[in-house]
Amino acid sequence: MVKQTISNLDSEVLNQTYPDNVFGYEMKTDYFLIHLVGHLNYHLGQINYHRRILCYN
Repeated sequence: MVKQTISNLDSEVLNQTYPDNVFGYEMKTDYFLIHLVGHLNYHLGQINYHRRILCYN
């Protein structure tokens, strides 16, 4: 669903200012989506770390 939604966004939407002031300053929607991808990868790394602890000890 995420892949389909993002692929349907046009460049006009991605270049708009993101409606919430998340970090204390304005940013474009595409910048915030890139931030979310990095944040997701951080949590996936945490999950993988815990999986290794559980499976190999």
